[in-house]
Amino acid sequence: MDIAPQDALVMLKLVAIGGRPWSYGNLACELGISPSQAHSAVKRALSARLAFRHNGRIIPQTNNLEEFLIHGLKYLCVPRRRELTRGVPTAHGAPPLTDMLVEPQNIIPVWPHPEGKVRGESFSPIFRSAPEASMRDEGLYQLLALVDAIRGGRAREHALAARELGKRLKAYG
Repeated sequence: MDIAPQDALVMLKLVAIGGRPWSYGNLACELGISPSQAHSAVKRALSARLAFRHNGRIIPQTNNLEEFLIHGLKYLCVPRRRELTRGVPTAHGAPPLTDMLVEPQNIIPVWPHPEGKVRGESFSPIFRSAPEASMRDEGLYQLLALVDAIRGGRAREHALAARELGKRLKAYG
């Protein structure tokens, strides 16, 4: 069973949710996917050992998830950069990296979105519904921005994002 980009989105959402209860219907609604897509994503994540079952709950396996997000996702979801557009800031243009980087960059990466308030370089999200989902959940937004800095950032941004992502996953686990 092959892993898909939405599997990473679903696992990051579970991390953002923390220990709170969830259902496939709520997960799907919050992520802008169908309940069957959410169920399939969890099933693939279990198969890939990115999550495990414990007392009837699905729990992200944070060590494996961290390894996949830092070392594998950039090959599964190669970021496409395009023209300048309006969108939602991501990678080093979004929190938490904006607070960590001293030298601001003129052009930041953005997920193209009609409600975006920032102009920047178009940067493809890991899944089409990620920008919309991140606008509803600040914790998910920051996790996705860190993942994007790993996928498409320069060495310094990549290292900072990997370290911060690791801290957040360990805090969950």
